[in-house]
Amino acid sequence: MAEVKKIATRESYGNALVELGKEHGDLVVLDADLAEATKTGIFKKAFPDRHFDFGIAEANMVGVAAGMSTAGLVPFVSTFAMFAAGRAFEQVRNTLGYPHLNVKIGATHGGISVGEDGASHQCCEDFALMRTIPGMVVVSPSDDVEAKAAVKAAYEHTGPVYLRFGRLAVPVINDNPDYKFELGKGITLRDGSDITVVATGLMVAEALEAAKALAGEGIDVRVINIHTIKPLDEELIIKAAKETRRIVTAEEHNIIGGLGEAVCSCLAEHCPTPVRRIGVNDEFGHSGPAAALLKQFGLSAGHIAEVVREMMR
Repeated sequence: MAEVKKIATRESYGNALVELGKEHGDLVVLDADLAEATKTGIFKKAFPDRHFDFGIAEANMVGVAAGMSTAGLVPFVSTFAMFAAGRAFEQVRNTLGYPHLNVKIGATHGGISVGEDGASHQCCEDFALMRTIPGMVVVSPSDDVEAKAAVKAAYEHTGPVYLRFGRLAVPVINDNPDYKFELGKGITLRDGSDITVVATGLMVAEALEAAKALAGEGIDVRVINIHTIKPLDEELIIKAAKETRRIVTAEEHNIIGGLGEAVCSCLAEHCPTPVRRIGVNDEFGHSGPAAALLKQFGLSAGHIAEVVREMMR
């Protein structure tokens, strides 16, 4: 069996910026002393005059990006998720969100899979923070193919977009000719009639693995990839709830405020359905190898399968 290709979506971000930069002279990239880690250094090498390093001054960087956008440029603000969504939240809300400016936020190193960087850098609150900003689009791609498509879609969208990318290399699952990315539209990756797993980010690959294992036990699992957490594809979620009658959500984020709560809010209003949320259970992470941490925090195919079995019982 051929080995599954794995690529970190932060790498995809850097490469996508370069490809877009070749086509669009108005695209500029801003970073906060982390170009090597966020992979915007790839863009800097290709377009040194369009890459700006602001040092450890994220709030200032967001303010400058706001000004650039009013001058006809399309800035991609880049730093770790903890600093983009956390430290610079006020500037993102008031300087980008309130005037609805055309600035994109490329937030890398999101979630527990940051690993050895520890709790201070393992941002599991960014979906919740960004969802609360009116007009903000929130995207969490599942692999290399989707991350590149998301960056392109963000550039083409007028208004603020928050893109979350990971440090850990993840399986490429969307490398097929039928793949199509559209902001606000989920993708049914596997059909099933017994239960639906709605996943985002690196949890999509885990959901597919769990579904494959459960098929051997006679449990037919539908898997939906929700790459855009806001706006949520409510039509697809409601359809799955009506047809499979049970929903499990899976995300590398606190179970409070993220994909799980967005799905629960949707179904509570339109189609009350039993839901189990898989995510970080309202706790901080700690240092350790990414793969071990994901397993410890229940962010794995094995845990998804276990929760599905419980719901089916």
